[in-house]
Amino acid sequence: MNAIRILRKTAILVLTGTAVMTMAACGAKKDSVNNLVTNENEEKKVVNLFGPMEKSNPNAKNVARSAFDLTIAMAEEELGLTVEYRTYTAEDYQDRTYDEVGVDRVRNNMDDLYLLNPDTIQMLGSEGSLLDLSRLDCSKNLREVVKTANMVDGKLVAIPQEVVAHGLFVNKTMFDQYKLELPETPEDLLECCRVFKENGIETPIGANRWWLENFVFAQAYADLYNGGNTEAEIAALNKGESKYSDYMRPAFEYLQKLIDLGYVDAEKARVSEAIEGEGPDFLAQKTPIVMAYWGAANTETAYGATDFELQVIGFPSSLGSMPVVSMTGYGIGTNAQNVEDAEKVLDIILSDEALQIYSEHNKVISPSKNVEVDCVDALKPLNEKIQENKYVLGSNAGMKVEQWGNTCLIVRNLLNGATVDECMAEFDRLQEESLK
Repeated sequence: MNAIRILRKTAILVLTGTAVMTMAACGAKKDSVNNLVTNENEEKKVVNLFGPMEKSNPNAKNVARSAFDLTIAMAEEELGLTVEYRTYTAEDYQDRTYDEVGVDRVRNNMDDLYLLNPDTIQMLGSEGSLLDLSRLDCSKNLREVVKTANMVDGKLVAIPQEVVAHGLFVNKTMFDQYKLELPETPEDLLECCRVFKENGIETPIGANRWWLENFVFAQAYADLYNGGNTEAEIAALNKGESKYSDYMRPAFEYLQKLIDLGYVDAEKARVSEAIEGEGPDFLAQKTPIVMAYWGAANTETAYGATDFELQVIGFPSSLGSMPVVSMTGYGIGTNAQNVEDAEKVLDIILSDEALQIYSEHNKVISPSKNVEVDCVDALKPLNEKIQENKYVLGSNAGMKVEQWGNTCLIVRNLLNGATVDECMAEFDRLQEESLK
């Protein structure tokens, strides 16, 4: 495996980490020989689920895992079957990533249900390895953002249990101190950074090597996703009639400007892990702006317990503050051994009733338009945008060029000194490859 491939796969796994950040695997179960287990001399049906987590201990304090287990328990009780967790752990697969193992298992019909990252959803969906889930009852209640992100060749091939929204985390106390309005447009942000810099704030925007692409997505695709012509524009990109680089160029030029003006420290960003790198300075009020995902505002180990007024807003764009949305999704193998039972399980764990339980436990955005959960005050500005269907997708299985991982790596090229022209040439190369 070459270095670029490893980096790209690692970037994608960060996306899974935001969606199921506390679902770390504790060990892998052995694959069963068949689909029947014996319990007190009775044969029971089993649906096999491949994901990054095992069933949690009944007394576990892991909120995300226990919330998922509650929805699985609903399905098991109603259907009279058992959902067996087949898990990924690095020590079992050595240098093979979660994505690589998952793709292999889908192609070889080793499981029934799979938790998949956006690039694998796109890959497996395009080759016909994932079932069309649009016939499930739960699909009728999905937000449009979920359908758009997980449609491949007109088929809904995956559905998540939560929508992950990324935004700017801002120290509202510092903005008030310098009499600044929260930024809506790229020009607004530049002016805020200028004022902070002139008042001794060395680096107004704390950045890391994973999430600067959110700035790029918000500016590049604000019109595409909110201009009323989304399907046609994506079709033109997939056919090569328009270029990804034309969308991306203004956004990369803007990011380069932030670096040139010293508003983003490129050297620090390219070696910093998410939250660990910029988090301490943000919490110490040395920098007023960072970027993170929805769950970080709920987690005390991240930004859930600040000594100042925290606000989470969208990224600046020509259309105003814009959340960037990404999501993993549950899919069913087209040739899974237990397709009908797997469909029934998904229909239950993705029902409004189950999603209400899951969302309330995890305080996340539900994929169902019928499920609303109170969020902390800091997240209300971002949540309002989501409810208004104003967003940009950072991952879209309907685009032939995978977005999140590729853009992350190209942004990293910029941090390492590549020119904007060189970055655009890489987008052109990827598009040419997709057309072949």
